[in-house]
Amino acid sequence: MKTKYKKIIALVFIILMSLSIVIFWDEIKQLESYGYLGIFIISILGSATIVIPAPTIIATFIGGGIFNPFLVGVISALGATIGELTGYIAGSSGRSIINKEEKLVRVEGWMKKYGLWTIFVLAVIPNPLFDLAGMVSGAGKIPVWKFLIVTLLGKTIKFLTIAFIGAGSVGVLGSFINK
Repeated sequence: MKTKYKKIIALVFIILMSLSIVIFWDEIKQLESYGYLGIFIISILGSATIVIPAPTIIATFIGGGIFNPFLVGVISALGATIGELTGYIAGSSGRSIINKEEKLVRVEGWMKKYGLWTIFVLAVIPNPLFDLAGMVSGAGKIPVWKFLIVTLLGKTIKFLTIAFIGAGSVGVLGSFINK
């Protein structure tokens, strides 16, 4: 019985944290002024929201134009991977939700068919379905270390790409401004 209450408390905590991040997003964005640490924290918090999109991509894009894009991409990927644990925890806490939500059932089918490749592909492509993959992974008892490694690999590709696009955009915009 205690385990059931712990799972319910964890799920409520994650929902409240997600709502708080969305409500206070303007204040959180001010962390960008703290450089790499700010980008890391924004990536954690932005990825910690469940199914509610938070603009971590914007922080990575802008950060890539200001700082070393390789470091920004890696730091963003690390932060986002840590933040994605909320979906994993929600899935391990609320298995009954997965049976009822159509999109979750679809992601669960992909997981059964393609396994960890589903997590990898969803981590590479900017999309809101990744939270669902985290939930399915937690509910499906995929070991957390496997989830984290595959997520980090996919997020690293995504955020390195975004950071380098941001770095390149600064040069292009600068050439137009200086004309």
